[in-house]
Amino acid sequence: MVKITFPDGVVHEYEQGVTGLQIAESISPALARDVVSCGVNGETVELNRPILEDADFVLYKFEDEEGKHTFWHTSAHLLAEALQELYPGIQFGFGPAVENGFFYDVMPPKGVTISENDFPAIEAKMKELAKKDEPVVRKDVTKADALAEFNADGQTYKCEHIDQDLEDGTISTYTQGAFTDLCRGPHLMSTGAIKAIKLTSVAGAFWRGDAKREQMTRIYGITFPKKKMLDEYLLMLEEAKKRDHRKIGREMELFMFSERVGKGLPIWLPKGTELRLRLQDMLRKIQKNYGYMEVITPHIGSKNLYVTSGHYAHYGKDSFQPIHTPEEDEEYMLKPMNCPHHCEVFAWKPRSYKDLPLRIAEFGTVYRYEMSGELHGLTRVRSFTQDDAHIFCRPDQVKDEFLRVIDIIQTVFSTFNFTDDNVEAQISLRDPDDHEKYIGSDEVWASAEQAIIEACRERGLKAKVEYGEAAFYGPKLDFMVKDAIGRRWQLGTIQVDYNLPQRFKLEYTDEDNTKKTPVMIHRAPFGSMERFCAVLIEHTAGHFPLWLTPDQVAVLPISEKYNDYAKKVCRYLDNQGVRATVDSRNEKIGRKIRDNEMKRIPYMLVVGEKEQADGTVAVRKQGGGEQSVMSMEDFAAKINADVAEMLKATEIRPE
Repeated sequence: MVKITFPDGVVHEYEQGVTGLQIAESISPALARDVVSCGVNGETVELNRPILEDADFVLYKFEDEEGKHTFWHTSAHLLAEALQELYPGIQFGFGPAVENGFFYDVMPPKGVTISENDFPAIEAKMKELAKKDEPVVRKDVTKADALAEFNADGQTYKCEHIDQDLEDGTISTYTQGAFTDLCRGPHLMSTGAIKAIKLTSVAGAFWRGDAKREQMTRIYGITFPKKKMLDEYLLMLEEAKKRDHRKIGREMELFMFSERVGKGLPIWLPKGTELRLRLQDMLRKIQKNYGYMEVITPHIGSKNLYVTSGHYAHYGKDSFQPIHTPEEDEEYMLKPMNCPHHCEVFAWKPRSYKDLPLRIAEFGTVYRYEMSGELHGLTRVRSFTQDDAHIFCRPDQVKDEFLRVIDIIQTVFSTFNFTDDNVEAQISLRDPDDHEKYIGSDEVWASAEQAIIEACRERGLKAKVEYGEAAFYGPKLDFMVKDAIGRRWQLGTIQVDYNLPQRFKLEYTDEDNTKKTPVMIHRAPFGSMERFCAVLIEHTAGHFPLWLTPDQVAVLPISEKYNDYAKKVCRYLDNQGVRATVDSRNEKIGRKIRDNEMKRIPYMLVVGEKEQADGTVAVRKQGGGEQSVMSMEDFAAKINADVAEMLKATEIRPE
């Protein structure tokens, strides 16, 4: 017998070799129809995998993240099976599940191009194969057998993967119908559960992400167990197109890109710059209450700086390559991160335990070499500004400082109505089986991980634990924000680091006059200004909070006769701290209203003969509704009162 412990702590005994499906059937036939995979001692596995020892156990439906991953992983194999039938001789690379669906990298036969025009035929073939309800069969194989099998099928990329990445005892294959793939799983037990299929896009992708290797064709898709779910998803995609921050950014004149300047290098236009500076000012105000001091560091640094920190060894390939200075034989790099510079700020003069915690903040622009195919608006760029800060503290101060950073991040999120319903905390720990990926001793990692877990518990955060997602120098707490249409974005982050201070030989004089090494906490509430602005644009559809929006008011004269009065109104509002602009174009008032609605300006003030005579304005709110007539003074007072009320949250001081 084996003891099965369910998520609620209840324990039941089953015959050894029981499967997840059998456990689900013992609970409810309806449940057994809905589950797609199960968790056994933290590992997601197929429902027909025998359980041979006592286990913590959980069942996953499609609605669960693990369930979706299983469903879409099998769907990637279904896509490959369809492509194998439609394009004999096609080569396969990697085909994983991703956050919203799956993709497969393939090399079509010579002379064949796969485009979106081919999607209907591929989808039809996938549906035909899914209806066969083919069982998905797992098989553990030796490296020699795997190489022989995939070499016989002419799968060059699979053979390279086996030869370079896999070892005996770690290789498994999954077969459905006539298609076999290398895979660790998990998968559905059969393909029949896949009812609704949509291929979404096609792109180029270098084999292994290496620009020096051949470019493959990457086909993206998504599937669901019910057609209704697909229909809802397609409606969401349409809404997402309307909210696309690139589209709204153009309409509101917030930012731009220029091929001459370079791919992935955003240029902030005047209105976008104002918006971004207001965000920075808001965080500066919060940080000042928490005792942060701001610094400015260079946009470049010596290569040796990043060798010392370990960033060059771990992220060198993702950075812009060193710049050589031939006269002095030096090497410099565009700054890929701010933390090594802040270590030097700590080290520039002797520090005492009385100086700690030392909180150093910077809106620091950094540079990463993202592949051109991965660039996407402001969410994936090569130049971005982090709202970075590094706290140097004693070991006994770590938890309290971590708690204070959580409070800052929650203040920022509440200001933008990112509530507990759409914010998910994720504790990212190291992979216990991959020590080469990380630096530092087991002891310091254990201390750092425990500090994060205790802080989350104390703040009541229901944080999900992910192994293998830690930074190379320490564990972290990431905040995943779900926007208005349900997409998840990583924004705020807090990281505990015992390692960088050791690498830079940082020290302070302790109370007993001995030298000690401080602990370093990395934190960024926004994450990056670029990504945060992109998420905020799409979350609000460009309808920013009144205090943040670039233009709060547009003054619209009915005709050119009232342009001077409109300018007088605008000047008065500006003097009262209300951001106003005049639309003095020779256009009909209906056209002016429509155009300024497109710019998402919260208030429009229509002025004509009566308003000029009475010294008033006709107030029209964004989105329509009844107009009201107010004096300039009353309107300015209303706007300022509304803004003050909205910003109260940023005045919170730590206890």
